[in-house]
Amino acid sequence: MFLELYKHGLAYKDKMAINWCPSCKVGLANEEVVGGHCERCGAEVVRKNKEQWMVAITKYADRLINDLDDLDFLERIKTQQINWIGRSEGAELDFGFEGEKLTVFTTRPDTAFGVTYMVLAPEHEFVQKYMSRFENPKEVQAYVEAAAKKSDLERTAGEEKTGVELKGVKAVNPYTNEKIPVFISDYVLTGYGTGAIMAVPAHDARDYAFAKVFNLPMIAVLEGGDISQEAFEGDGVHINSGFLNGLGKEDGIKKAIDYAEQNGFGRAKVNFKLRDWVFSRQRYWGEPIPMVYCEHCGWQPMKEEDLPLELPMVTDFLPNDEGDSPLAKATDWVNTTCPKCGGPARRETDVMPNWAGSSWYFLRYCDPKNDKEFASKEALKYWMNVDWYNGGMEHVTLHLLYSRFWHKFLYDCGFVPTKEPYNKRTAHGMILASNGEKMSKSRGNVVNPDDIVENYGADTFRLYEMFIGPFDQAAMWSDESLMGVFRFASKVYGLFKKVYRNEDVPTSDGDLRAMHKTILDVTERISQMKFNTAVSALMTYVNYLSNMEKIPVEMYETLLKLLSPFAPHLSEEMWARIGHNDSIVYQPWPEGDKKLASDDVVTIAVQINGKMRGTIECAKDADDETVKQAALGLDNVARQVSASGIKKIIVVKNRIVNIVA
Repeated sequence: MFLELYKHGLAYKDKMAINWCPSCKVGLANEEVVGGHCERCGAEVVRKNKEQWMVAITKYADRLINDLDDLDFLERIKTQQINWIGRSEGAELDFGFEGEKLTVFTTRPDTAFGVTYMVLAPEHEFVQKYMSRFENPKEVQAYVEAAAKKSDLERTAGEEKTGVELKGVKAVNPYTNEKIPVFISDYVLTGYGTGAIMAVPAHDARDYAFAKVFNLPMIAVLEGGDISQEAFEGDGVHINSGFLNGLGKEDGIKKAIDYAEQNGFGRAKVNFKLRDWVFSRQRYWGEPIPMVYCEHCGWQPMKEEDLPLELPMVTDFLPNDEGDSPLAKATDWVNTTCPKCGGPARRETDVMPNWAGSSWYFLRYCDPKNDKEFASKEALKYWMNVDWYNGGMEHVTLHLLYSRFWHKFLYDCGFVPTKEPYNKRTAHGMILASNGEKMSKSRGNVVNPDDIVENYGADTFRLYEMFIGPFDQAAMWSDESLMGVFRFASKVYGLFKKVYRNEDVPTSDGDLRAMHKTILDVTERISQMKFNTAVSALMTYVNYLSNMEKIPVEMYETLLKLLSPFAPHLSEEMWARIGHNDSIVYQPWPEGDKKLASDDVVTIAVQINGKMRGTIECAKDADDETVKQAALGLDNVARQVSASGIKKIIVVKNRIVNIVA
């Protein structure tokens, strides 16, 4: 499939800065760099420029946002997708710089009259290109090297702003023709926009903080706020802005862009935070990239008849000192012939990321024995889309984004019949330690599942994980609540001695109502992934059965069928004890009858001064006087209060009677 990407112009080579640990000889993710050092070994991390294969996912950015409207994803999942893509409308503006154009992207071109300085990323090409013109090249170079040791996360997370002025050069504001100073600072990154910003300190908190450190001027160009105290980031009428004075935000933006376009120094632009997908990995494990480099022909795709390209056998799995993949050492495999001219050539030694395969492997499930294509169109049409994809929140951003992009590309190529892979996407919450912290070995607060299974059984563990809280939210582990679930499982086991199999045990209307209400409740809550309330409904049903002297076998069998997905071992054992020879898993799911489940009669709790003293059964929506008399007729109530000692009786319809005595 990589060859299809290359053929359609979506795979290309580009230089990228990576976090490189010279000790571990691996590239590091931003979160693996702490204080400029490798989290694994503590060695100082450097930023290394490497040529990498890239996949142009940004060309699909708008579709990846717009098509979310048709999907049944949790809103927070949609929000994370949208925020990661980061679509923003604005303009590209060309500031003058040493006879060249220094281009910035801004969402607020209407504030350009308030620009008092500019900031470049330390990696910006102009920094090295014009180093000889700076009056302080050593200071600039030292800052560039220091920034190279920080991850992007460290550079943007810090509140304290640092930087160095590029002394001896100036930029020119195209709206005012005024010369303004230029700085480099590590809070500006090359991955978003152009790696350069126009700074409007009066109306941007980050620019304001930087200007305070370097004692730079501020010009208010929006009416409102007090810039002597803080940046004013609200909307207001334009002031100190020449031809924009008196305009509001939207009109000001439009007129500023029109002016830039008419005068040839700017244009409307849609920008994205999303970067193209870095598709190279300098390691052994992974799908080899089927590209060959020839000195005469450049990069050439392998011929399809020569695929699949398989990994060679190697004994050394570490990259070399230059950061090249361990495959670079397999010279017999690397050296090959050019597919175009037949001359000597070298294979690509980087491999694909693990997300390359995990983005679309499920399509093979539709037609796993097909030896001609990954799946036939007929099979894909029958099976796709995936109805429901559930997983952790850690996969609802990048993995989901890459998978959706991959599927859209396959759709554009005519390989799949749908433009999206998943109809529904949900995510489960995280189980936290009892103190609310994330469980980790280093904190010593991990709950060992083996210990729980050893002491309480696998079913108790399984039931408690479902009962602990809403499926999509974080929940704290509680040994006390675990014991409550264990007692519930024990109750189910103990009910067996009250089950009558060989004689007719009458079922009252109340019995049928309890059974069918439970069937409907559990069925609905499972479909909504409300497993905690499904278990709660089963607990209520077990309490009902516990109050019966004789339990009809049908009512107990229904309990076991409903309980089976949550506690399969217990349900299977009790099913066999009833006398069944077949497994419970082959039984049809119980069907609830809404008419039988309706509460024509309701159970109402009776309290005296807020303390539970018994229950009564009344017709649903019975009048208050009928309910009061039924409550006063309870023996337990009559023994504790006299008519003369009652101050008032509060009735909460269909739920509670509270006697204030």
